[in-house]
Amino acid sequence: MLPASITKNDQKARWLIGIFSVIVFVVVLILGRVKLDVDLGFDVHVFAKINAVINAIIAVLLLAALIAVRKQNYLLHKKLMMTALVLSVFFLLSYIAHHLLAGEAKFGDVNHDGLVSEAEKLAVGPLRTVYFIVLISHIILAAIILPFILFTSYRALTAEYTRHKMLARITWPL
Repeated sequence: MLPASITKNDQKARWLIGIFSVIVFVVVLILGRVKLDVDLGFDVHVFAKINAVINAIIAVLLLAALIAVRKQNYLLHKKLMMTALVLSVFFLLSYIAHHLLAGEAKFGDVNHDGLVSEAEKLAVGPLRTVYFIVLISHIILAAIILPFILFTSYRALTAEYTRHKMLARITWPL
């Protein structure tokens, strides 16, 4: 096992993780109501593509990190997980940029007028309900997972590997 990278201070960690998690959640909630009307000279939906690429890279890193830890290559595991954590910050920034600049998308809004008419609802049919079920579960899990990710990382960085492993078994699949 690796030595601690940071000094343990559970009280400070709880406060920082709690404050950061609440701030991120509030910012994401506000994004649904705010749109900046600026012309950047490029298609702002490029951020959605960037998000997809970052998420794919993170998924590969998480899988590689799982394989590394199972092979007891803890240093590689740590490097992969820290890279995934840093990329997650870039994902969050890109996500915020996309929603600030592109606004909220409405599922089924075929003509992109910001409204979903009865005809558009009929056109997408039951897929709209499926979409909302997936979206609501995604929002709930995204809100819950951030503090878990941060506490899991904190336990690893303070070399509390038993607690880290216990949290990681919950956090990793989510």
